[in-house]
Amino acid sequence: MKIVLPGGTGQVGTILDRALSTAGHEVVVLTRHPRRPRDVAWDGATLGPWAEAVDGADVVINLAGRSVSCRYTPENLRAMMDSRVDSARVVGEAIAAARRPPKVWLQMSTATIYAHRFDAANDEATGVIGGCESGVPDYWAYSIEIAKNWERTQTEAPTPHTRKVALRSAMVMSPDRGGVFDVLLRLARLGLGGPVAGGAQYVSWIHDEDFVRAVEFLVAREEIEGAVNLAAPDPLPQRDFMRVLRKAWGVPVGLPATRWMAELGALAMRSDTELLLKSRRVVPGRLRDAGFEFTRPGWEAAAADLVRRARAARAVPGRPGRVRVGGGWAHSSPRP
Repeated sequence: MKIVLPGGTGQVGTILDRALSTAGHEVVVLTRHPRRPRDVAWDGATLGPWAEAVDGADVVINLAGRSVSCRYTPENLRAMMDSRVDSARVVGEAIAAARRPPKVWLQMSTATIYAHRFDAANDEATGVIGGCESGVPDYWAYSIEIAKNWERTQTEAPTPHTRKVALRSAMVMSPDRGGVFDVLLRLARLGLGGPVAGGAQYVSWIHDEDFVRAVEFLVAREEIEGAVNLAAPDPLPQRDFMRVLRKAWGVPVGLPATRWMAELGALAMRSDTELLLKSRRVVPGRLRDAGFEFTRPGWEAAAADLVRRARAARAVPGRPGRVRVGGGWAHSSPRP
């Protein structure tokens, strides 16, 4: 198949690019900074010659959007909104204008769209969309609006011949340097991976191998449209999540952090406490109903695998972590 990845140079895009290429697919990456023959330049906001890559493609997987690993200032929040909405809009325009439109358009979304809650898990049928919670910072609601507008832009795109799926993804765990797992593992190795603000908030996650397999599954299942949660079926409270990770690496103790300590840490890392404090209790209702089977459904086995691959990468400088796809192995580290 010919697969086009707008915004395919980030962590998730790199995982998919390498995995799908290794599986034998023709992968074209739309990027602002093309470096390889199969990279195509685009600006993520306006139609241009790049749209020719979409015409005749089998699949488009749009991953474009400003990174959420930043301080949630008004300027950065607006950039998150604009980059996601603009890229989804222009991808829709390219598909609508194509003489041979792709069969399916997978649009990245986020599990953050669901409410901050502890009492029950959020699936696609019964989950509570966030934005009206009490006792949380007001700007958290803006993150929900970003997600809603992101999905709405795809839904409203006039692409009648292309099936559309919104990927409400949890955090994708891989041993890539600079990815979310790398950050969490660094905290654990330093002895800082204890409960944050009590640690009752849930962490939803998905192993990189299952993320790739879920994408392949959704491409193949022609009856699935709309929003789909990409999350392992075993979200955990943050205190348990980090305890399992510490055990996998062999760190006996993780110092706890209060809310204000988390704020200082997020400030030092140029990130935001929403990523640490929001309870994301998300489960994969539609995937499980459709018969998808996770290879790493539990965090203990997933963490052990990720730690093993992270150790291997550190033992041999320059060796990336790898994810098994379609009977082979695909590198999952960022490109040089």
